[in-house]
Amino acid sequence: MKRNLALGVDIGGTNSVFGLCDEYGKLYFEESVSTTDYSTPEELVDKIYERIKSVGHLPNVEGIGIGAPNGNFYSGTIEFAPNLKWKGIIPLARLFEYKFKVKTILTNDANAAAIGEMIYGAGRDLKDFVTITLGTGLGSGVISGGNLIYGHDGFAGEYGHIRVVPDGRLCGCGRKGCLETYVSATGVVRSIHELDSKHSETSELINLKNPEASQVFQLAEDGDEFAVEIIEYTAKVLGNSLADFTCFSSSKAYILFGGIAQNGPSFAKKVKGYMEDALLNIYKDKIEIRISELHDKNAAVLGASSLVWNELS
Repeated sequence: MKRNLALGVDIGGTNSVFGLCDEYGKLYFEESVSTTDYSTPEELVDKIYERIKSVGHLPNVEGIGIGAPNGNFYSGTIEFAPNLKWKGIIPLARLFEYKFKVKTILTNDANAAAIGEMIYGAGRDLKDFVTITLGTGLGSGVISGGNLIYGHDGFAGEYGHIRVVPDGRLCGCGRKGCLETYVSATGVVRSIHELDSKHSETSELINLKNPEASQVFQLAEDGDEFAVEIIEYTAKVLGNSLADFTCFSSSKAYILFGGIAQNGPSFAKKVKGYMEDALLNIYKDKIEIRISELHDKNAAVLGASSLVWNELS
């Protein structure tokens, strides 16, 4: 019996993951390849095509969804992604359509995650929410009325690059004070050396050679006062920022995804508390902080493939 499957592709600077799943999120095939092994995007497209063909599922592919850095939904292009070896504007959706002969939808990875939550995850019962991805950087996807907000140019919803601290930490985008420099996993690590605290000198964090955000959360659970302070500060910055963002979207929920969301069971509760304290009265006690339900699954592939089912629905 022919199964209708979506091919989900997540393009990363180091690795690219692709897989086949049905509209219920059941995964039938999955594989990861090194993005840097392919000198041109055409070579990567050819590789994925041959693998899908070799496992016998090529006739089942109903459509293709792609999550990519600096992905533009309207044009189907990756535009000047700094972490990819392929430079300039890359017409990736068109390359996949030409090879596979099926509809291909491309967007940035945070937008794909938001659609994934709406189709498969913690946003299944919601029409108005924002997914906040807390990884190396901070990404966001804004769902309003059941539709993803793209803006006129395909790049709406860059919450990570809203400046929350005047003349604050230098961001990779070249500006200062962006939210992701404080709240991402990288931001948490930066706080070890950039947060002024009387507890820093006696903390175990100072002695770690290459600290990771997960270690900050673990030491906080163990009672390290500086680690506790960093987690509290991170939650405060995020909670206050979400309170301000609510004035724009009036979302029913913020869904947190990524290692930070999973590290420390009380983190979401802390964020909720700071958000409530800072909300306008008209929004108080109306907004939830949820944790992604896709952490124990391949969120990258599911998020990308969900673009297909969202388009067909």
